[in-house]
Amino acid sequence: MNTKITAAVLAAATATVALSGCGLREGLTEKANGHVKTVGYATGAEGKRDKDARLPEWVPDAASSVTEVIRTTGSERLLKFTGGMLPALCVPGAPATQAATLAAQWWPQGQESRTDKVCGEWHVLVQGADVYAFKPETLVSKRS
Repeated sequence: MNTKITAAVLAAATATVALSGCGLREGLTEKANGHVKTVGYATGAEGKRDKDARLPEWVPDAASSVTEVIRTTGSERLLKFTGGMLPALCVPGAPATQAATLAAQWWPQGQESRTDKVCGEWHVLVQGADVYAFKPETLVSKRS
């Protein structure tokens, strides 16, 4: 009986070590519409140092609670953070016309259609201290 318990504990420990390379707040899951990676950072500055996630430069370094959902097989992304002042490159603009296909518990359905600023390729909405941003898919599928 102790052998079974020891084996289970060893298997759990091995899985924990193997998965710890992904980071505590990072995951990669297969979705019906492509691969999706979720990342989170304490600050904008921390997120910008992660070259694998490529947090946009317009995100303020002082932003906190940064969370992003990234389509790894395309360009669509959802982003939310708190605080920090948006740079001058973020200007008033039309809301996104393309609907988000990504989803996150913190992303209100249809939020991309309520955006009122544009920061490069991103559609942005500031609600109180929270900033929501959507980058629509720009890659065209070559499948017929």
